[in-house]
Amino acid sequence: MSVGLRKLDGLIRKYAPTDGVHVTKIPSLFLVRESEISEPVVRVSEIAFCLIIQGEKEVWLGEQRFLYGAGHYVVSSVELPVTGQVIEASADCPYLAFKVEFNPAEVLDVMNDANLKPTRDKKAKRAMFVGDVEETLLDAAVRLGSLLDQPQHIPVLGPLFKKELLYWVLQGPHGDSLKQLAVEEGSARRVRTVIEHILANYDQALPVEELARLANLGVSSLHRQFKEVTAMSPIQFQKQLRLQEARRLLLTESTDIAGIAFRVGYESQSQFSREYSRLFGSSPRADIRRIKERYGV
Repeated sequence: MSVGLRKLDGLIRKYAPTDGVHVTKIPSLFLVRESEISEPVVRVSEIAFCLIIQGEKEVWLGEQRFLYGAGHYVVSSVELPVTGQVIEASADCPYLAFKVEFNPAEVLDVMNDANLKPTRDKKAKRAMFVGDVEETLLDAAVRLGSLLDQPQHIPVLGPLFKKELLYWVLQGPHGDSLKQLAVEEGSARRVRTVIEHILANYDQALPVEELARLANLGVSSLHRQFKEVTAMSPIQFQKQLRLQEARRLLLTESTDIAGIAFRVGYESQSQFSREYSRLFGSSPRADIRRIKERYGV
């Protein structure tokens, strides 16, 4: 383990002594610790940078698998429905990660200050990528994390060190994948507009023709470019959002399966149950019962 990773290891063990995602005094910085292999978790990923210090995790985005461990970082430049699982962790060697959330405006701010331009490539790039952490990027993460030991400096230095971290991600081999979602032009930005519309209206009927008009693209072009960015079609994207929200509602509000199916946009309970079982591995009722028994909900 490099010196930088050892420093972050110590910080996470100090400020995240128990399993879970820990909020810190630094806005948008979260520390993650898991001491056992998890079951697959289906969720919408945040727009974030995540550096893995120890352990290993697997994430599926559509049909694409991302595997990352110590010394790797993963970036999601838009909110994406993913399935993730910690696959290497133990009480002695827990999974440890350093996560910084950001937004496109912050990326654009760094690009403008550094005069960074996206390459003129008409093909949109995947909105999630994994890279090997470079020393400059690791140093920036250490500087940001070390402010936890000097909280009086967070208001001034926190935003600067976060900006530096984003700068080095943009300078890295996958920087264009991040740049494309921040600029206000190009096919990737059009796809982001559609993603944001689906996120806000997942429970509504969204004909692909309507989405294509929103993006100012033809239907076939939207389908191709949306899949390049998200690894799935607009319909698949919306379906995963609906099913994830249905699971949350079933766990927290009601076990009325027909009512929940209707609330998230399904007209047929049988179709809802089939698609729920396909995504989560069991029927809605069995899935919710298993989760409640395991976690004592």
